[in-house]
Amino acid sequence: MLEKVFKLKQNNTTLRTEIMAGLTTFMTMAYILIVNPSILGASGMDAGAVLTATAVASFLGTACMALFANYPFALAPGMGLNAYFAYTVVIQNGYTWQTALAAVFVEGLIFILLSLVNVREAIFNAIPKNLKSATSVGIGLFIAFIGLQNAGIIVGNDSTLVALGNVKTVGVALALIGTLITIALVVRKVRGALLWGILITWLLGIVCQLTGIYVVNPDAGVFSLIPEKIFSLPPSIGPVFFKMDFHGIHILDFAIVVFSFLFVDLFDTLGTLIGVSEKAGYLDKDGKLPRIKGALMADAVGTTAGAVLGTSTVTTFVESASGVTDGGRTGLTSIVTGLLFLVALIFTPVITVIPSFATAPALIVVGLFMLENVTKIEFSDYTEGFPAFMTILMMIVAYSISTGLVFGVLSYVLLKLLSGRVKELNPVIVIIGILFFIKLLVG
Repeated sequence: MLEKVFKLKQNNTTLRTEIMAGLTTFMTMAYILIVNPSILGASGMDAGAVLTATAVASFLGTACMALFANYPFALAPGMGLNAYFAYTVVIQNGYTWQTALAAVFVEGLIFILLSLVNVREAIFNAIPKNLKSATSVGIGLFIAFIGLQNAGIIVGNDSTLVALGNVKTVGVALALIGTLITIALVVRKVRGALLWGILITWLLGIVCQLTGIYVVNPDAGVFSLIPEKIFSLPPSIGPVFFKMDFHGIHILDFAIVVFSFLFVDLFDTLGTLIGVSEKAGYLDKDGKLPRIKGALMADAVGTTAGAVLGTSTVTTFVESASGVTDGGRTGLTSIVTGLLFLVALIFTPVITVIPSFATAPALIVVGLFMLENVTKIEFSDYTEGFPAFMTILMMIVAYSISTGLVFGVLSYVLLKLLSGRVKELNPVIVIIGILFFIKLLVG
């Protein structure tokens, strides 16, 4: 049955490989179960209910990806989009969280429509090959940067924005050691190297805690690495389930909120699909992604269902690259990841103690793997090389996949026009460029 549904042999993979890849993907993105309730809780939502909604929405979106497209990509409420939901729409603009959920619901419906009429597919196919390779590289460095931040290896600095963290702290030291161990496992071709790297790093942390090297201090953000118990009942989803509110909405303001969700989600998702698909070798000779309609429909359905369940926009996660790197090639990887989100609801005492310094090595190593695609970029032609460079650079320094695409596409269109090479532009990329320009102007 698994072979018939997921075509394991055709994709040169095995049941064991897919399971290990699914575990790896889940381990690298399980943090969303902790972070999302915290962020949405700031808007007045019940954090416990959001935890359950996050897990269920992640399962549904990821299962849709597996069944609609047979790709090893995982979905969950997106970072950045949840912050926009809580801090901008609710706290800053004064909407209720129920109204914000209504905006997410409408966004999901629009995405379903755009996916059905192939608008999103046309946008994906219109992006030049060099920019697709650059997107993969940019996402890889972006993932690595997130890993460095999560571990405290890179920290904020008032003078230089970022700086090296204190390598003498236990968490930072363990993250660096874990990265070396993970790379060594990769070199030795150990199956599930990324997952083993996470678990070994966590185990080293537990040893440090038991020996007194790692001192627990919640006030300083240093939490115990040893779970107090194994099981717990999941919180009720009732306080946030089907709580969308369409009353008292100013149409124009509401449209702006919906458009903001649409824009960020559209190009974050496209950027992630491009980057991870490039790494997995899914793109054909023309740079197109087979079964893309199913992949795009998955996050559209996930977003719509997520709003009903009580969480912010559901999108494809860049951490999916970790499972792909670990050998995941089919939707079975996604099914494993999705099921683990449900299982996590009764194992939250264990999941929530896995520290960020333990998952950081996997993210850093994935960044290295995705950097390989830089060799596919034609840097000698500056009308191709500079847009690729801007795509990579802006993803990292602006901390946004969609912003990287904005600057990459804009510079691509403008350079082709200024160089007298208009014939190399297709109508869709020009339209996207114009929309990006307007987006930059209006903010």
